[in-house]
Amino acid sequence: MISEKEQISKTIDFVKETLKNAEGGHDWFHIERVYKNTLLIAKQEKVNMLVVCLGALLHDIADSKFYNGDETVGPKLAAEFLVKLNVDSVTIEHVVKIIENISFKGGNINQAFKSPELNVVQDADRLDAIGAIGIARCFNYGGFKNRALYDPEIKPNLNMTKAEYKASTAPTINHFYEKLLLLKDRMNTKTGKKIALQRHEFMLEFLNQFDKEWQGEK
Repeated sequence: MISEKEQISKTIDFVKETLKNAEGGHDWFHIERVYKNTLLIAKQEKVNMLVVCLGALLHDIADSKFYNGDETVGPKLAAEFLVKLNVDSVTIEHVVKIIENISFKGGNINQAFKSPELNVVQDADRLDAIGAIGIARCFNYGGFKNRALYDPEIKPNLNMTKAEYKASTAPTINHFYEKLLLLKDRMNTKTGKKIALQRHEFMLEFLNQFDKEWQGEK
């Protein structure tokens, strides 16, 4: 039986190898940032540290947007790996639940599972979607999907179904209004809310400057 420290170390190696050719906003460095955010937030929460560490490291091991929308690939891949690591079944089940319930999915979906551990990892992941890095990731993915930067004729849709959200091809700027600017008010933890507020304000400043430049103003 290997120690929890070794389980985490081997998971890091597994994730690095699995995501070595991933899109820039969902690569190992995204995972690493979420992992660091998780450790920071968890300091102020009463949680199972093995669960939050494994949940953070494996939450995007196979993001459904890169698998034709199939949401079963990630949880299955994570569970199979953790079984090989001899992680106990209760921990594996909890980590799988985190992976299944962490994503935004359009904002109009009731989260089916809740736990303090999910709250921490979800906040950590959402923090990486906002602020300076969130802006960079948003445009990186928009470029990856060959989307327009902005089109004034295409208005943000704040009432999308899950299917509509996943199938959206709207300009990148719309994503700020359809998701990123909504995350501040959807944080779970005190630490997450505090950090999110500053990053939210930074995004508003960016959008204000973007609009000025688009309009040809000084």
